[in-house]
Amino acid sequence: MAHVGIPWGFAGGWAIDLFLGKASRPHDDVDIAVFREDQTVLYDCLHGWDWSVVRNGRAQGWRGHWLEAPVHELRARRLDGLELEFLLNERDGSRWRYRRDPRVTAAIDQAVVRSGHYPALAPEIVLLFKSKYLRPKDHADFVAALPLLAAGARQWLRSALALTHPGHAWMSAISALQ
Repeated sequence: MAHVGIPWGFAGGWAIDLFLGKASRPHDDVDIAVFREDQTVLYDCLHGWDWSVVRNGRAQGWRGHWLEAPVHELRARRLDGLELEFLLNERDGSRWRYRRDPRVTAAIDQAVVRSGHYPALAPEIVLLFKSKYLRPKDHADFVAALPLLAAGARQWLRSALALTHPGHAWMSAISALQ
């Protein structure tokens, strides 16, 4: 990804594992966050890959045309079989915006951080995305990451959950660490 020349970061479970400094569980895929405004640059830089866009849970071929929200998921497969999932993130100038609720924002330099040698979405942002489904792997990521989150990150996550999922099951665990 270094040659692509756009801001990016690992997302999903790999972002949590980078934050933890270890692989905590098996992963089904590799999620990479990019900004919506960079989607055509991404397509051009990974020329020759087989691209698809996911709409309503179904993958369809994509030839690099502009994708508007709420479409946010792209898949790219290289000839050798490597497959990456790109998640289009929103931003407004120097602020990252949560695509599910634009009231939730973060400074870009707080949203995309360095975890070891790699860029990644901040763990509190990854957990906010994971909070929607509460799948076992998402809860496991929450349990593993929560004790290591800085106080400001925990407060940000708690505030974001209060806006987007009032009464969410994770809020009491976050409050217990405040």
